[in-house]
Amino acid sequence: MSPLDRPTPPAGEEIHLPEGSIQPMLLAFFITVALVGVTVATPLSIAGAIGAVWVSVRWIRDARHELADLPAHDEH
Repeated sequence: MSPLDRPTPPAGEEIHLPEGSIQPMLLAFFITVALVGVTVATPLSIAGAIGAVWVSVRWIRDARHELADLPAHDEH
């Protein structure tokens, strides 16, 4: 084992997997609406951009709350 290798976690340690979310799909949808709006109509582009920003803010907020709920652990 190299001194640069990270130690393996002890057996039985929980692995955190984020819950399922519709937010990635909504973000893709709003980005698509914004890009289609560039060629079709400016209001559609604006609506898509606002929706993309809204979903991004909600997604980041939810991820921060989820991260704060994790148990603290030592990184030594």
